[in-house]
Amino acid sequence: MKAFGEILFAVAMVAATPVSAIGSFQHILIVVQENRTPDNLFYALCLPLSASRCSTTDPTKYDIQTANWLTKGGTIPPSSVALANDYDLGHHHADFLTMCDEQVGPTCLMDGAAGIQCTPVQKCMNVPNPQFKYVDNSTGILNPYLAMVTQYGWANFMFQTNQGPSFPAHQFLFGATSAPSAADDQIGTFAAENYATSSTGGCIAPLTAYVPLIDANGQENQLVHPCFDHPTISDLLGSTQRWRYYATNVEDDDSGIFFGNLWNAPLAINHICLPSQNTCAGPLFQNNVDLDPSHVLMDIANSNCALPSLIWVTPTGQNSDHAQYNTGGGPDWVANIVNAVGESSCGYWLNTAIVAVWDDWGGWYDHESPKFLPSPYSAYQYGFRVPMIFISAYTPQAYIDNNRSDFGTIARFAEFNFGIAIGALGFADSRGDLTQRLQGFYNLQASPRAFIPIQTTRSAASFIGDKSTPLPPDND
Repeated sequence: MKAFGEILFAVAMVAATPVSAIGSFQHILIVVQENRTPDNLFYALCLPLSASRCSTTDPTKYDIQTANWLTKGGTIPPSSVALANDYDLGHHHADFLTMCDEQVGPTCLMDGAAGIQCTPVQKCMNVPNPQFKYVDNSTGILNPYLAMVTQYGWANFMFQTNQGPSFPAHQFLFGATSAPSAADDQIGTFAAENYATSSTGGCIAPLTAYVPLIDANGQENQLVHPCFDHPTISDLLGSTQRWRYYATNVEDDDSGIFFGNLWNAPLAINHICLPSQNTCAGPLFQNNVDLDPSHVLMDIANSNCALPSLIWVTPTGQNSDHAQYNTGGGPDWVANIVNAVGESSCGYWLNTAIVAVWDDWGGWYDHESPKFLPSPYSAYQYGFRVPMIFISAYTPQAYIDNNRSDFGTIARFAEFNFGIAIGALGFADSRGDLTQRLQGFYNLQASPRAFIPIQTTRSAASFIGDKSTPLPPDND
């Protein structure tokens, strides 16, 4: 595996390929990873610390804080932890409130991370200050991520739209809201947590399954069945534009619980799922949802060159970066998707944008405070900062974006790219700074850059051929 510095040198030596400009991307891949903050996962961007690549005040540098992480009454030095660590941290709405430590304004002091619960207790007892950790890159495990950031574009200020865990986060990424309906969205009522169930979830869940809602006053006092119906980004596409959603569907052999559905956002949208006899029988689900994430690598490599216009890719637990559940495969997993696009014989590199984003903060420390939307949305929007990398042939090398963005910004990017009116859903895509649609990350009038493969330890074939039982994703 090449050293990280050698990769950067190789990038600098490669000239751009002179090809005619394009009017828009033909394909957008939204690659969703799990439960990290920039301070936690991308601390290694700043190493060695003498390199001065990071700053919390200089907008030309990566906004990663490397010392003096806040806790009540003072600061604490961060320490390292493995990417595949063996404990998890609370990341429900109550944990957001704890870490935020909201003050009049409203604003977050961002000094409450120490109050976030760590589980399982027997593991956490041996970990001092488990919330104040950055991922150890001494083995180079993060190098694929670091190469992507330094070769392409990095968002200093991407915030999850919701203030909670994976189920609502994936709803926002797929449909720009976690509300049960469009009417609920307009009054500030959203699914706030993961669903609680003894069986599978979404529209095929038993009627005993439920998900807590949060109202405009910040109260979680209503429980509803996790089957919603409202337009999603996929519904906005034209007749010639197809979509696909890759999500693992994992069954725990001991309990029979299907955990994977937390990440399977279309499962909770009634007009897509059309539940029948404990399955989603709707043609939109059957034709567009693939329950094996590794198939995205096969579909990109397929010589029929029929990749859909808009794609969401979620991982198995092993490759998710999710604390306690991952086995370290995440960086290579994402890099292999990028490499498949870059090396495609169909020429996808010249007409595809890849947005790699992490769905929520996972309970880890981050120093940047979110800004809240006005009422009635302020009780649940926005959440904490998450990493985001933008990759395309038209992205300036080592570009750093300092615009404040959220998952609604990603929806606006898709809307603008595919000729859809900005804010067409009327949800998160129509709130915040509507001038922001990730436009700084690319210049389609520029000559595309030649693709440089991201160096990985694992190959695409190893992911495609992996027959091990997928680990469950976030289930807390």
